[in-house]
Amino acid sequence: MTLTFQSDPDPDLDRGGPWRPDVSESGRRIHLRPEIALSWERSARSGVGRSAVNVPRSSGGDRPARLLRAAEAVIERLAGRLHGLPLAVVLADADARVVARRIGREDVRAWLDRLRIAPGSLLAEEIIGTNAVGCAVEERRPFVVVGAEHYRMNLGRLSTRAVPVRHPVTGVVKGALALACRTEDDNVLMLPLVEEAAARIEARLADNITRQERLLLDRFLQVTRRSAGAVVCLNRDLLISNTLAGPLVSPADQPLLWDWATRVLASRDEYCGELRLAEGVVVHARCTTVRDDEVEAGILIEMRPRPAALGCAGPGVAHSRAGGGGSSCPLPGRSAAAERLRRELAAVAEARRPVLISGEPGTGKAFLARHLHELDGTGGVVTVLETGQCPDDPGAWFDRLRIGLAAPGTLVLRHIDELPAELALRAVSLVETADERAVRVIATARLAEHDDAATRLRDCFPARLQLPPLRQRVEDIPDLARAFVRDLAGHTPKPRLEPATLQNLMGQVWAGNIRELRTVLSSALMRSAGRDIAIKHLPPEYRTAPIRHRLTSLQRAEREAVLNALDDSGGNKQAAAELLGIARSTLYRKIRSLGIDGRCLSG
Repeated sequence: MTLTFQSDPDPDLDRGGPWRPDVSESGRRIHLRPEIALSWERSARSGVGRSAVNVPRSSGGDRPARLLRAAEAVIERLAGRLHGLPLAVVLADADARVVARRIGREDVRAWLDRLRIAPGSLLAEEIIGTNAVGCAVEERRPFVVVGAEHYRMNLGRLSTRAVPVRHPVTGVVKGALALACRTEDDNVLMLPLVEEAAARIEARLADNITRQERLLLDRFLQVTRRSAGAVVCLNRDLLISNTLAGPLVSPADQPLLWDWATRVLASRDEYCGELRLAEGVVVHARCTTVRDDEVEAGILIEMRPRPAALGCAGPGVAHSRAGGGGSSCPLPGRSAAAERLRRELAAVAEARRPVLISGEPGTGKAFLARHLHELDGTGGVVTVLETGQCPDDPGAWFDRLRIGLAAPGTLVLRHIDELPAELALRAVSLVETADERAVRVIATARLAEHDDAATRLRDCFPARLQLPPLRQRVEDIPDLARAFVRDLAGHTPKPRLEPATLQNLMGQVWAGNIRELRTVLSSALMRSAGRDIAIKHLPPEYRTAPIRHRLTSLQRAEREAVLNALDDSGGNKQAAAELLGIARSTLYRKIRSLGIDGRCLSG
């Protein structure tokens, strides 16, 4: 199958612009509008078979009760107007799963059943290819697919007009409404008819807004009428912002703002202080809880930008889009730990003293060592010496150590805590006599301090950088994830991470730290095939978060102490309780309340 672009002289066919692709397939030419051609390309990348006929059905899950309540009367009325006509009304949810169908004539029912377009059928573009319902959900706009424009050949006689149904407050697509018929019964008036019906469903959704959402919206409107600054209202599920807040925050920042706000309001109803946003912008923020006598609806943040030097902000959100302290810093994140590490990295980079970088496996020690070499700007090569190779051939290893210490550039000694004690003592004399002006010596170790014979070798490295595990810097996960997606995606525009996906990633255990996060996102990018990354694109074991609620900073420290005790005791809960100085029953309560599960214990 080949795609080329050519002009089409027929203006009636040209719904998408003056140019369209022309598909040559088995000697047959199919004219496609540009938006249809893009969908065909996505379908092909998703591995959809053009000759396939099966349509997967939902394996379960909750039906969208709110959407169905709002749509029921509307689709019944529409079906009544279509009675006796060869048309069908199809309602799908946000996953393009058919949740309701109404038929104007019985022969249409049998025909759609043969095409497997029935309640429960999954019509997502990545599953069955180009179709109006799947494309309307995917592109979040009205979509028309007629006859041979369908990617699957068995849908060549189907014509469908679909319109997305959006949440009236957040604008999030909750589903799609479509009219379907045979191509010979197609009529351009179907689109305005389904657009009108979709608008009525959205109006009914507005009437059914929950008490919490209405309370949040009312407070947002009340504040924006009197405020001249940026205003954001949010809870776990939605984010509302005014025009002034638009350049500062995006929907993707919602999980981070929510996490920050719940921490600063953990023991109070109001917080005033400085908040650092994307691109180093510092704002004065007033954060308040939105509630009435019975319901806590969410949080309201009022922001006023003010001149501030980068790095002077208090506890806040940092670098959400820039992903770090600047173009020269490889450490995206907005946590206090990330800020500390950036400051220490800048200080270490200025002095060419031997550096020890410590941290758990997967925290990025080798990456940071290479970055320190780049910051030097003195050229030379990077020589990496694995201590694990030493016991096999100590003589060859020491020869490589001497050569590395004599060559201009950087020598990286990986995992010096695994070096046998007698060999570590021999290495001390070589490292101590190295010329710091000619070579920078960097070592990595799992632990910064340890009571063993290798301590003498660690003492040769006066500059220290301790990389915290990812579980201690949960606030940095969205920034790290976006940076990884930018690096891993091989095309433009770069896919985005949906807010729900970021929130899910923030609830994971991450025993493998940053390396594990990068691997998960690499897998998700392949599954998403260039689309924005949703929860369904994550590997199956990462689609539900074991930590069911966000923890405060104090709770995270407490959780870390429990995990360390369990690790030190080999998982023996009685021994762990004794190490912590608490009763075994108290330990069990802590394990449940702090979201600790089997994956944490094994990590």
